[in-house]
Amino acid sequence: MKERHKSFLADCGLFYAAAIWGTTFVMVKRALDDVDPAVLVGYRFTTAGLLVIGYLLFKRRPIMLEWRKGLFLGFIIWLLYMPQTLGLSITTASNSAFITGLFVVFVPLFLLILFKHRPARLEIMATAVALAGLWVLTGGMTRINAGDALTLITAMAYALHLLYADKYMKEGIDPYIISGQQFLFAGIMALFTGALFGAPFTIGSQETLWIIAFLTLLPTLSAFVIQLVAQKIASPLKVSLIFALEPVFAAIFAWTVGGEEFILRGAVGGSLIFAALLISGISSRKRHA
Repeated sequence: MKERHKSFLADCGLFYAAAIWGTTFVMVKRALDDVDPAVLVGYRFTTAGLLVIGYLLFKRRPIMLEWRKGLFLGFIIWLLYMPQTLGLSITTASNSAFITGLFVVFVPLFLLILFKHRPARLEIMATAVALAGLWVLTGGMTRINAGDALTLITAMAYALHLLYADKYMKEGIDPYIISGQQFLFAGIMALFTGALFGAPFTIGSQETLWIIAFLTLLPTLSAFVIQLVAQKIASPLKVSLIFALEPVFAAIFAWTVGGEEFILRGAVGGSLIFAALLISGISSRKRHA
């Protein structure tokens, strides 16, 4: 019963992370009118990293423990958010949401290639159903451009981060220490990238400043830490399917807070992704039976 309770709390945490990330596509696109993409990523992750590192120092905890793995995850985060944020300045929010969601395909593929783990048939079916749901929900691809190609890098990096985070958490690495390391390294790399290309470091409006503060505290600081803690328990395929709900939560956010018109297609797509989660749950129970 205790393990089931822990699993339930982990799932709740992952749903929270997906919900928070689902609010960011439109917000980031709006912020890019007033701040350079690399600078946005840099401010967001550097600030989150400093907050976590500051907390750890206050608690007198070691901040350099397993630092190479933290730097590796930080590099993957940089590889994830730089193309996505730059891509959002070129492509549509719906295209970005769909292409980012393609990580659900790369997770089982990379599991097989990198970790020699062959997904069960039901897990493959769940991935296919989730992909179909993403297509229906977002409308698939429209007017393909360079931003879409950049965002495909994001999808692959997303899958890699999920899988290596799973590996490190299962090894017993402290999620708070590695979070601070990965945030700080990703942020510094993004700021260096902005400086390298001569990007302005100014923020054009107070609204964008508040957006960056929101992105720092919730989608970055809270969601990523919760993800790592949850991945001590949850399987990577289950995590990927829960995270596929990102655009579902984005649509719900648009229909409620955003005041957009309810679209039946979105509800159908979301239902398919939930169905994929149920199929994954059946596969998991069979594997542990």
